[in-house]
Amino acid sequence: MPPPADIVKVAIEWPGAFPKLMEIDQKKPLTAVIKEICDGWSLANHEHYALQHADGSNFYITEKNRYEIKNGAILRLTTSPTQNALQLHERIQSSSMDAKLEALKDLASYSRDITFAQEFINLDGISLLTQMVESGTERYQKLQKIMKPCFGDMLSFTLTAFVELMDHGIVSWDTFSVAFIKKIASYVSKFPTDIAILQRSLAILESMVLNSHDLYQKVAQEITIGQLIPHLQGADQEIQTYTIAVINALFLKAPDDKRQEMANILAQKQLRGIILQHVIRAQRAINNEMAHQLYVLQVLTFNLLEDRMMTKMDPQDQAQRDIIFELRRIAFDAESEPNNSSGNVEKRKSMYTRDYKKLGFINHVNPAMDFTQTPPGMLALDNMLYFAKHQQDAYIRIVLENSSREDKHECPFGRSSIELTKMLCDILKVGELPSETCNDFHPMFFTHDKAFEEFFCICIQLLNKTWKEMRATSEDFNKVMQVVKEQIMRALTTKPSSLDQFKSKLQNLSYAEILKIRQSERMNQEDFQSRPILELKEKIQPEILELIKQQRLNRLVEGTCFRKLNSRRRQDKFWYCRLSPNHKVLHYGDLEESPQGEVPHDSLQDKLPVADIKAVVTGKDCPHMKEKGALKQNKEVLELAFSILFDSNGQLNFIAPDKHEYCVWTDGLNALLGKDMMSELTRNDLDTLLSMEIKLRLLDLENIQIPDAPPPIPKEPSNYDFVYDCN
Repeated sequence: MPPPADIVKVAIEWPGAFPKLMEIDQKKPLTAVIKEICDGWSLANHEHYALQHADGSNFYITEKNRYEIKNGAILRLTTSPTQNALQLHERIQSSSMDAKLEALKDLASYSRDITFAQEFINLDGISLLTQMVESGTERYQKLQKIMKPCFGDMLSFTLTAFVELMDHGIVSWDTFSVAFIKKIASYVSKFPTDIAILQRSLAILESMVLNSHDLYQKVAQEITIGQLIPHLQGADQEIQTYTIAVINALFLKAPDDKRQEMANILAQKQLRGIILQHVIRAQRAINNEMAHQLYVLQVLTFNLLEDRMMTKMDPQDQAQRDIIFELRRIAFDAESEPNNSSGNVEKRKSMYTRDYKKLGFINHVNPAMDFTQTPPGMLALDNMLYFAKHQQDAYIRIVLENSSREDKHECPFGRSSIELTKMLCDILKVGELPSETCNDFHPMFFTHDKAFEEFFCICIQLLNKTWKEMRATSEDFNKVMQVVKEQIMRALTTKPSSLDQFKSKLQNLSYAEILKIRQSERMNQEDFQSRPILELKEKIQPEILELIKQQRLNRLVEGTCFRKLNSRRRQDKFWYCRLSPNHKVLHYGDLEESPQGEVPHDSLQDKLPVADIKAVVTGKDCPHMKEKGALKQNKEVLELAFSILFDSNGQLNFIAPDKHEYCVWTDGLNALLGKDMMSELTRNDLDTLLSMEIKLRLLDLENIQIPDAPPPIPKEPSNYDFVYDCN
């Protein structure tokens, strides 16, 4: 007979004694359980003791998490978090260097546990750590030269403990002094030999900037880009990642009027070239976190274009009108313009109107009106001028080639440039906040200081080439733009390493090639519409849906590792969730690091019966998406968010690693609840499997027997006289 659900059988360890096997009654108060254990070993003052997991995590067991204890678990009796915090608070102030170092090492380990952290923080422990960092204690600074390794380890453990304690979100970042910020900044600017100190200092600076506007201003005063850039030139990718994260944080939190100024400083310090040489083209693979930080930097850099993208042209602004005059001058090289005498006014207006028509503007009389739509606003005009000045031959060729045509197949340069700029802004998501989950950076954008403008120059020439290949007229404008977008997107998915490589990819994606790809995709997704086939589809569909449902449930049984997002991304914890093989319980629990394979059910502490699930919600309806936060409200995270709502207002919040996992989990959960699977992935799978099944069944209709084994290879003929030579 199985034991009662409230009884768990565990082993209890105590230093210097044989472990005890005992049963814990989960209905009893935890203090009563601990007293019983202490009495068994004749230990007085049971209130000074607590239980913790002996699995390496060393996390304390509390009334809140005691139900995570599994049968067969190994627990350890140890000093209570209150006593432990008191002892460590005293030990880290020891006058003995060795004792102090050992105490700080223990503190760095224990601080990962929120129960201990709360007790240590209640003793004003964080203030003590910050005072130790601020003072550096004069005596230790004097000893630094003769005891440098010891001093480095001591500082490293101090900063590690500080980072772990702050990660629990118990204490506000706004409480720290300028002296503390200066000290942390000095560890970054003075290049300590200890990598651990530098890493933790960079992590602290990033958190300060992201979590407090006041601290952002103070950090920005203490740290310059010039002090950060040398850390990118080293060989340690983790240090490089933290350094770019600090630069991104400063960029993200900078006021709008300061961002362009900061971008100019980054350009002066050749940040792009350093990242290209020492990070992107270094002889090592780029890990996911570095890819994310490069993506964030790419997004923030392109977002500098948002101001111009959303600025309408003022038709009365002479400086802006002069740009249009310059486009006309470069294209047609008007050496002898009529003078400004009254007799030539009409002639000049007529000539300008004719030239503006040749340039492909919609409004020939006043082309400034073409730039009043946002987006792309003035950004389109900036791109046109850049193309005209930096690739003058190509610009003149495109304008004159199209303006001299009389067969209605001319490609309007002005209109094309405006729509293309708008399209490129949409592809690169200019103006959107960076996603917390995306790693999609493009190496080619780090190869040029004017990457967006060069990107435009390549694409406007592609547009002109595709227009000619399609023999398009003005009525085909939108069709051409669709083809060009497909060409650009297909080339970008190959992640070209340079702009020249991107241009080469586009050369291979001609209009004829796009037609071949489309035709091939249509054939693969061929859909028969005759009545018998539709009836067959209707008959087969329930079987296919059941097959998809089983696949989704099998994937839930395998489980998925999810990331817990917070403001300090690299310090995020992982958690794993999987469905039991009998499809009745969801097992989940926290992990220290991303697993390499499946995580066993018994190592996941929490469980949720499927019968208790009330609903599955997605996107903006998720409780964790309703929280306020600058980086939580972006579109990509919303598209990956879903939550399980269960009894007593409980909730289990998810952010899927990618769109595929999102579809698998939402489909699987809906299937468990007896609801339809509505994801895009299900629709695609259904179409593919239906098409394959119908084609296989049609083979039978034609009496084609599929053999179980391949047919034997025939013998060679005795002679080859039957071969006819066409030559």
